Amino acid sequence: MDRRLRRAHQCPAGGAADPRPGPSGRVDGRGARSRSPSSFRPGGALGLPVHSLAPRARLGLGRCLVRPVAPRRSGRHGAARGPGPRLGGSGQDGPEAPPRGGRIPEPCTPEPARGAWPYCEKRCSYCNFNKYIPRGVEEAAMRSCLVTEAQTLLQLSGVRRVDSVFFGGGTPSLASPHTVAAVLEAVAQAAHLPADSEVTLEVNPTSAPGSRLAAFGTAGVNRLSIGLQSLDDTELRLLGRTHSANDALRTLAEARHLFPGRVSVDLMLGLPAQQVGPWLGQLQELLRHCDDHISLYQLSLERGTALFTQVQQGALPAPDPELAAEMYQEGRAVLREAGFRQYEVSNFARNGALSTHNWTYWQCGQYLGVGPGAHGRFMPQGVGGHIQEARIQTLEPDNWMKEVMLFGHGTRKRVPLGELELLEEVLAMGLRTDLGITHQHWQQFEPQLTLWDVFGASTEVKVLLAQGLLLLDHRGLRCSWEGLAVLDSLLLTLLPRLQESWLQSTSSPVPGG
Repeated sequence: MDRRLRRAHQCPAGGAADPRPGPSGRVDGRGARSRSPSSFRPGGALGLPVHSLAPRARLGLGRCLVRPVAPRRSGRHGAARGPGPRLGGSGQDGPEAPPRGGRIPEPCTPEPARGAWPYCEKRCSYCNFNKYIPRGVEEAAMRSCLVTEAQTLLQLSGVRRVDSVFFGGGTPSLASPHTVAAVLEAVAQAAHLPADSEVTLEVNPTSAPGSRLAAFGTAGVNRLSIGLQSLDDTELRLLGRTHSANDALRTLAEARHLFPGRVSVDLMLGLPAQQVGPWLGQLQELLRHCDDHISLYQLSLERGTALFTQVQQGALPAPDPELAAEMYQEGRAVLREAGFRQYEVSNFARNGALSTHNWTYWQCGQYLGVGPGAHGRFMPQGVGGHIQEARIQTLEPDNWMKEVMLFGHGTRKRVPLGELELLEEVLAMGLRTDLGITHQHWQQFEPQLTLWDVFGASTEVKVLLAQGLLLLDHRGLRCSWEGLAVLDSLLLTLLPRLQESWLQSTSSPVPGG
């Protein structure tokens, strides 16, 4: 197995990871619980994407996608700051009020956003998401604050159209269908929510019997993402999951009956003591029951989790990265043979069942994050220029609700993103997809410096092209089938080349050469 496979498909704390690099431009593979304050994490936020003429957005409550691991580079291009009070309209710390008649931002490409339900029945052994095990949830108060924050951020962003909504967590299927309906109604009142908008709910098998799934459908949900994780009861107990393999398959069957063609399942790989053959057997079994979308995520041991402690103390063997790489390679080949398109590093679909919400993340669109610990990125109205901000909401639910009741939203951190940071994201995120980065898409973010200018003359890039790992042609820049599996290694070459080209293009000429 090629050692260059560096867990581009890695899943942290038990779910899809954050799809975005942090403000320093690094591509952080730690996943949804990335500590970077400007990274979007769908572990508790509501999100909305924005369009060209009439700004539009995607809305969501949930976790994010996985992103590749790349080196942490020194040198920050932007105004990232440490934890502190919420930033005001000037970019300084302090509360921010909704705009009054502010200017609508310049045209921007469609983008998604998410929100989170931060509560769970129990904490899984591998999970370090922003989640809480409550003694009692005041759902009416939480629902009211989610509605208020969604409306406030829609007003601040100038978003007029919401193309998708994602409810994540936590365990959002523990929330009542009434809460989901209230959020969707609030969004529809503040912006245009087309009837065919993708509305996804993350589901745990034990929290979503068929009758409850049907009620969520009545509330407006039209797509489900099921945290199946494994079809082996021993592995499920190791992960601290509350469901069995039979529970998972029963929920999957009920979901497919209610939402045909619109059900996704997660399957984890790279667990301690897990072997390739039995894992491939699980995947084959899943193919006999699944719908048209599967996500493969590699376990990431996160400090502070029970599983991390068990491995550290020697109670469990450390996951074998070589075996995990083999599982990933064999698994993607099995899925391709079964008619699935690997449209992103961790995501596979057939019959056109791509996640349109998550696709917007990979296109570096804007999104609003609503809920405790939510992350978002958008250009606020009336903030001088056209600077996109990375935002993070207050983590702890009670404190977040207090801030929403005082200020209309619980934004804890606002970080303006620099031009180079955004280009690094466009590169790292776009190459996660099988379509890569088209010339037209790149020019939306960098009209002067073309993909040919950046990568065409590089000797190192030419080596990758000759090896068949990368393609640069009239369509744009993209990974081959082989290159997609070693994306992290490719980024070790591509990101420094982008930084060098961008700095050269923006540096002042020196007299005399």
